[in-house]
Amino acid sequence: MKILASFILILFLTNTLSAQENLLLKDFRPQSIYNTPETKITRAKYPVIDFHSHPDAKSEQELEEWVATMKENNIEKSIILTYSTGQQFDSIYDMYSKYGDQIEVWCGFDYTGYNEKGWTKKAVKELERCFAKGARGVGELGDKGLGLFYSKPSIAPGLHLDDPRLQPLLEKCGELGMPISVHVADPYWMYLPMDEKNDGLMNAYTWKVDTSKEGVLTHEELLTTLSNAVRNNKETTFIACHLANTSHDLTILGKLLDEHPNLYADISARYAEVAPVPRRTKAFFDKYKDRLVYGTDMGMAADMYQTTFRILESSDEHFYAWDYFSYHWPLNGLDLGDETLKKIYHENGKKLLKR
Repeated sequence: MKILASFILILFLTNTLSAQENLLLKDFRPQSIYNTPETKITRAKYPVIDFHSHPDAKSEQELEEWVATMKENNIEKSIILTYSTGQQFDSIYDMYSKYGDQIEVWCGFDYTGYNEKGWTKKAVKELERCFAKGARGVGELGDKGLGLFYSKPSIAPGLHLDDPRLQPLLEKCGELGMPISVHVADPYWMYLPMDEKNDGLMNAYTWKVDTSKEGVLTHEELLTTLSNAVRNNKETTFIACHLANTSHDLTILGKLLDEHPNLYADISARYAEVAPVPRRTKAFFDKYKDRLVYGTDMGMAADMYQTTFRILESSDEHFYAWDYFSYHWPLNGLDLGDETLKKIYHENGKKLLKR
């Protein structure tokens, strides 16, 4: 009997060790065992303007429920970045504009025929048409190295933000008072080797940037295209999405903000990148509190908003939010003060929108 019990114990331990040895990194989902406060924030401390949402609601009922969620969480206004022009923009606008001041809809640029003579005039004409329809900004433009590709219906390989062909469009946005939301590059972990030294590997591998492709711009080069475009269009307001993807070194963004008074940055979808270094992030947010705006870019759920509130408002330590972030590292609250919160949540956005 003792021999049988010993055999069973050995078998159990062998299977347990085998399971541990075969644990895949993608399946690693740690849970904090620290006895630290867990703050539940069900409503933002101050009214919020969300500068980075997309038309995620695909039906009238979904949109109605989303608007109710916004109001419950103190989201005063959401900017819907459609990427779109033409019929697609019109369709989205007709559906979303019914909610008045709660929602503002922005259009894209139409890149159709961008390599053809006369394209710029056609694109400007479509921008003016979208403005007349009700678009009050442009975005989200996007370039991860191979060219602008977010706008619909057409992408523009090889066309970057500082291309002379875009200049009339960027100028027109300034004339019309349409801010431009633009995504350049991606978080720096996506550019590093996908090996044991990459501490953002879990998320980085999914979104890795293949820098071996012919013509792809580097992280630094993409930020230069942004800087050039902002410098050449001082009457146009630009919003760099996702902290300009400089989460690893916010001094890079700080230099851009110092150089360009017409540049802002939204904090959307980079909470997991900055929450691991709360003291450094808080110092940056405090210093540049007049130039940052709130954003989400993570869907429509109430707990999504509340996760961002917890990171911004609380001093909680070492927690995870696996429903929204797939890095292996824990998160921490930034414990932002009232003045900084008010500006990022609302005051900067109200000033930027001028309405």
